[in-house]
Order: sequence, then C-alpha cells, then structure tokens
Amino acid sequence: MATRPPPFRPRLRAALAAALALVLAAGCTVGPNYVPPEADTPNLWHMDLMRGLAQGEANLQTWWTALEDPLLTSLIDRAALGSLDVHQAVARIDEARARRGIARGSWYPGILGTGDYTRQRLSEETVPIPPTSRTGSIWSTGVDASWEIDVFGRIRRSVESTTADLQASIEDYRDVLVSLFAEVGLTYVDLRTLQERIRLAELNVRNQRSTLQLVRDRNRAGLVGDLDVRQAEQNLASTESFIPTFRSQQAASIHRLSVLLGDPPSSLYAELGPPQPIPKPASEILVGVPADVLRQRPDVRQAERLLAAQTAQIGVAKADLYPRFTLVGTFALQASDFSKWFTGDAFSYGFGPAVRWNIFDGGRVRANVQTQEALTEQALVDYEQTVLGALEDVENSAVAFVQENDRRDALARSVVASVAATGLVKTLYRTGLTDFQNVLDTERTQFQQQDQLAASDGFVTQNLIRVYRALGGGWSPQP
Repeated sequence: MATRPPPFRPRLRAALAAALALVLAAGCTVGPNYVPPEADTPNLWHMDLMRGLAQGEANLQTWWTALEDPLLTSLIDRAALGSLDVHQAVARIDEARARRGIARGSWYPGILGTGDYTRQRLSEETVPIPPTSRTGSIWSTGVDASWEIDVFGRIRRSVESTTADLQASIEDYRDVLVSLFAEVGLTYVDLRTLQERIRLAELNVRNQRSTLQLVRDRNRAGLVGDLDVRQAEQNLASTESFIPTFRSQQAASIHRLSVLLGDPPSSLYAELGPPQPIPKPASEILVGVPADVLRQRPDVRQAERLLAAQTAQIGVAKADLYPRFTLVGTFALQASDFSKWFTGDAFSYGFGPAVRWNIFDGGRVRANVQTQEALTEQALVDYEQTVLGALEDVENSAVAFVQENDRRDALARSVVASVAATGLVKTLYRTGLTDFQNVLDTERTQFQQQDQLAASDGFVTQNLIRVYRALGGGWSPQP
C-alpha cells in the first residue's frame, strides 16, 4: 500500500505558490525614490550690486532683440540652424533616446529564431551502435523565448535612469544654445567695437598729419627746431601702428562668426565688412529673482536630471541582491529526414518559469551598490556646486555691467575735455605761446581716451550679454 504524503506539504506548496504569485503581481521596486533637491537661494539679488538693473520678468528667450540690431538677430537665427555644436548636441539627444529604447525593450519578451542543419558521424570506439545509425542528419528550426518578470524593479529603475539621462541631454542641448547665442553676440559686438576703434584711429591719424604739416611749416620758417618735427613724426607713426592690429582682430572676429554659423571662415566678409554702430543696451534692463536662475539655466537643470539618473542606478544595483525571475520557452521542429521536417511528429516544445539568484559573489554586488551611492552623493554635490556657480555668475556679470557703465560715463567726459584741450593747445602753439610737448601730450591723450571710450561702449554691451547668458537666456521651453 502506497504511503500518503504528509498533509502539510500540499498546503506549504500552495502557500509558496500564492506568495510567489502575489510578489510577481505586485512587484517591489528597490532603491530610493528620487526627490528633487531644494536649493537654498536668496529671495532677491544684492541690490547694491544690481544698480541699474530692474527687478522684473526678463525677456530671456530672445534677449538679443533688446539690442535692436537686425543683422545680429539674423546671425543668431542662422547659428541655431547651422552650428555644428548644435548638430552634435541633437545627436547626443538621439543617442540618449536610443539608450532609453534599449532599457524599455527589457519590458518585453525576447524571442530568438533558430535554424540549423547538422550532418554527423558517431565514433565507433564508444558505445556499440549499429553501422546504419552511426551516420545521419538533423534538420532543426524553432524559436527560443524568455521574459524577465521585473519583480524588484531592475528594469523600472533602468528605464527611470535612462529617461532622466534623455532629459539631461535635452538640457545639454539648451545649454549649447545659451553658450552659442552669447558667443555670437559677444563676437559681433567685438567686431563692431573694432570697427569703431579703427575709425577713431584713422581720424586721429588725419589730425596728427595736419599737426605734422603745421610743425614742418614752422620749422621751414625757422620758428621751431628739428626736434618738434621728429616728435610729431613719432607720434603719428605710433598712432598708425594701432590700425593693423585692429584690422587683424576684425578679420578674426568675422572668421569666428562664420564658423559659429557653420560656414567657411571668409563667407561673411561682404555682409560684416561695412562698419556699423556698436549695439546699445535698452534703457531699462530687467532681471528676475535668484530662484528664476534655477528654473532657467540649462546647466542647473541638467545637473538635477543627472542626479535623478544616478539615483535610479542605486535601484538597478540593489536589484542584483535579489532573485531574478524569468519565463522561458522553446518551440522547435526537429527531424532526421528533410521530408518529415514540418510534420506533426517533428514538433517539440518546452516552457516554464526560471529563477536565478546570485547567492555568493564575494561582495561584488554590495560593493556596486556602495559605488552607486557614492556616485549619487557626488552628483548631489555637483548639483549644489552648479547652483552656487550659477548665482555667482549672475552677480559677477551684473557687477561688471554696472561698473563698466560708470567707467564709460567717466570716459565720455574725459573725451569731451581732451578734444577741447587739443584744440586749445594747438591754437596756443600756432601763436608761439606754448611748446610742442603740450601738443604731443594732448594729442596722445585724446587718442587714448577716444579708443578707451569705444572699447568701453563695447564692454558695456558685452557685459549685458554676459548677464543674459548667466541668467540662462537663449532657449524656449517649447519642444
């Protein structure tokens, strides 16, 4: 008489099966759930530093329109389409999107088609086999399928991480736009500034040539010695020496703008060669509050998304501490005779659940978890550092803009005084009431002050562009 199994075994198997089914149905995502960090930012900027900048909602998306220069607007529009840096950033988005697709593909079963033909002959030195059975052929075709059941959230965390990476790549693209548009603006203003400095240098060359002619006339009349002539020649040559340097820098600016647009270096000479005025800032310049920087600056937004991606990697690593459940199946047609390959007797199959659990690995999985946790801590510190750097960038740019405005105003007054002084001293020199050294000093001062004023005009506008760049201007929240 057969023995009956103990009554507790069926109940135990049923309980285990029910528990397994419950776990498979509900799942358990391991690892920390991501919570965006809260950055400690001041409510307002330091107002003494922001003198001349008004609090309010700034037009950051198209900040260049405030300079009212249609050519600059055109250059920026073309840079957005032609810049190779932008094309590369778009390619990085495509890469990140594809990587997310790889991670999401793990949600679905993997099905592998197989097929092979084998001609074999068995050894005569093994188990005795009839001669007619030693040689034969096997025709085989079928599919192997496997489907991982994401019980502990390894796949979910992987998808979460790659999704955050994709979002970080989009912020990287926006950061490229911010830097690109600012560089186009800075280079364009530098070009116009150099053209103004060339104009002023040529104006002073003409004035100093007139002075040299005056000195030569007085020398022929015996009123002044040869020293005055040589000093006038030296002063004129010194001023002329600035022009080639300015022209070289002007050419470099045109070349740089061309490359930023994705064109050959000399492609913009006809368009940018004719001098134009330096773009001037608007009378009222608005900046937002510090919290706006965190919402607008792509590098801050990217650092936050990278932190989210790295946080999810902790869950991916922790999932390896637990068993991995898989459903596997095999369906095949196998026959030793080709004519019988697709008959019902050639059909074979097998399917069922499988489990794999890395019970001992010398601590590698736990070490990987610790590694991911340390990398997450680094990502958090990097985010905090990026926030502080962004706030510092805004305040430094604002201070530079405000102080350069004050310097430009002082230089403007100095230019008015130096032009008047040059006219007066030349009159005194013609009448013999002063020596030529005073004429040299006033002419040198006039050129220096006019050149510095032109450079300062450019610095004011460039520093405003740096303010807009620091605020994260240049991209639209639209897809």
